[in-house]
Amino acid sequence: MEPMDGGLTVRAGVVIPEAELGWRFSRSSGPGGQSVNTADSRVELIFDLAATSALGEPLKNRALDRLSSRLVDGVLTIAASEHRSQWRNREAARARLASLLRDAIASPPRQRRPTRPSKGAVRRRLDEKKRRGETKRLRGRPLD
Repeated sequence: MEPMDGGLTVRAGVVIPEAELGWRFSRSSGPGGQSVNTADSRVELIFDLAATSALGEPLKNRALDRLSSRLVDGVLTIAASEHRSQWRNREAARARLASLLRDAIASPPRQRRPTRPSKGAVRRRLDEKKRRGETKRLRGRPLD
């Protein structure tokens, strides 16, 4: 993970400036303990995908389309509370955002070119089916 002051590297050539990342901190839910109320360790990372200048138009449109179910008014929010330390939760949220954006801006998979089985493959399959059927037919009761 890169330092938090240099921006968030999504992939080569795509870096989100630290100024475009917003943070919100709150207390984590869950069971208490000796140090239950000592730190605001739940972290929310807020990223305005619709207004970012870090992504070009094609990448931004692809990400907006693929992440549309997770966006609220073009804003992506990622919560992290799995660690007790706020710093580690911040790192976890940054890593999750980078991974999510990396998957969202990835180029679409290549189209499958439709193919047909060869005549020999079709013939072999049908021959095998006939052999199998004959084997099963011979297992039946003999006709006396």
